[in-house]
Amino acid sequence: MQRQTQQRVAIESAFVAAGRPLGPQEILDAAREQVPSLNLATVYRTLKRMIEDKAIHPVELPGESARYELQSAAEHHHHHFRCGECDAVYDLEGCVEGLHKLLPAGFLMTGHDIVLYGSCAACGTSL
Repeated sequence: MQRQTQQRVAIESAFVAAGRPLGPQEILDAAREQVPSLNLATVYRTLKRMIEDKAIHPVELPGESARYELQSAAEHHHHHFRCGECDAVYDLEGCVEGLHKLLPAGFLMTGHDIVLYGSCAACGTSL
């Protein structure tokens, strides 16, 4: 059951405004614009409830803490780009064709994740 608290509304608004996966600190920073008293513990509690409610989905990148994206983004197959300058993560639409051709004989692929790394448009000009 979903509780619509002021904090949850601010957190949901942070996801919508960003339009990309967010980490807990990014969520806190953005949601504090609406609820200045919001703290990181409340963000984590709300994220847990939002996962239980299937409103958000964790985005796991190798060797990093989870970020989260709206469930609507997770409903279609996509990959991610991580900026090495600002650490932001972005959704990438589409998928590479022919990955099954890379498999050794007799192997069966049941899924895959692809993460691209580099600099986002905002940080790319600082190189």
